[in-house]
Amino acid sequence: MRVLFAGTPETAVGPLNALVDAGLDVVGVLTRQDAPLGRKRIMTASPVAQRAEALGLPVVKANRYDDAAHAAVADLAPDVAGVVAYGAILPRRAIDLLPYGWINLHFSVLPQWRGAAPVQRALMAGERELGASTFLIEEGLDTGPVYGTILHKVGDEDTAGTMLDSLSASGGSLLAETLRDIENGRARPAEQTGEPTFAPKLSIEDGRIDWNQPAADIEAHVRGTTPEPGAWTLLAGQRVKMQGVYPVDSRAPSDSAAPGTARSEGRRVLVACGDGEVLVERIQPAGKKMMNAADWARGAGRIDQETVIFE
Repeated sequence: MRVLFAGTPETAVGPLNALVDAGLDVVGVLTRQDAPLGRKRIMTASPVAQRAEALGLPVVKANRYDDAAHAAVADLAPDVAGVVAYGAILPRRAIDLLPYGWINLHFSVLPQWRGAAPVQRALMAGERELGASTFLIEEGLDTGPVYGTILHKVGDEDTAGTMLDSLSASGGSLLAETLRDIENGRARPAEQTGEPTFAPKLSIEDGRIDWNQPAADIEAHVRGTTPEPGAWTLLAGQRVKMQGVYPVDSRAPSDSAAPGTARSEGRRVLVACGDGEVLVERIQPAGKKMMNAADWARGAGRIDQETVIFE
């Protein structure tokens, strides 16, 4: 069975490797076009394109599945495609082109969290067990029948970034297994059941911390928006990013403090929330690198000298 792989970001590189390592006949890769990267905006191939080229695989680059992309894919004559975060909608003619269809690896247990940011949205909702599914792509958004699923517990220090790494690794094996089952006639996809939830793409504004929320909700918000788009707040009108934010049982809780008010306790930086306090481990002031929050507080000299309120 001839396999096309469609994917773009770093998260999709592991699954591509998994298909190759499993001995599947990967005949080419479909990925998005080169894009400007870094401060110098240097045109750079996608992580999947770079890995495909290293493997000696033909690469089709297309931001839209247009006539040129369709012709290039048809020339590769694939029987089936494995898809991981390609980043473009597949039209009906693409779906009809491959005898065994396009099999998507989606990082949720469908029908939960259909959409572009399933891991991020699930973590922001406070979920402590995430998963991945392989399913047959239809014209609807993540609506097709499911071949298989896996589950992963969320660790105490896990973020969207670390969970995507974990799901990419185990999900690659799931995708390879699904394609093998299709090839050998063992695949038995099942229609999705249950009430769907949705996971739209995150914007920068989605990263903003609302200090009026309870401490546990703020922790979940930071987990889900780390590393992208990044959890942030305002201090004196400038954006400040935060990582490693956890609820604490404060030794001397400041129940009367307004949400967003920071204080120091030894080498700890604590911030009042709508309910409780959170410990902030790392802070990135505007224009600077991420640093230990205690070092930031000591260097700024603010918490001991004046009231610091994040907004």
